[in-house]
Amino acid sequence: MKFELGRCLLNERLMESGKSAEWLAKDLLFKPERVYDFIENKRVMPLKIAISIADSIGCDVRDLYELISNDIEVKRD
Repeated sequence: MKFELGRCLLNERLMESGKSAEWLAKDLLFKPERVYDFIENKRVMPLKIAISIADSIGCDVRDLYELISNDIEVKRD
């Protein structure tokens, strides 16, 4: 099954964890603007960064984005 990334759910995960975007930026040594770019879907998180973010706020990496199923059946010869 293939997936496409929907909207970023980082802001929701931050609220659930009781953390702020500023706290996350400081924890990961990022500029806050970078975190806000992820939240506002201006930038897609690279996998390594997404793993670090998930670890910092205590969620699964797959919970950072809406995952849209792309159920296209592939015909094989």
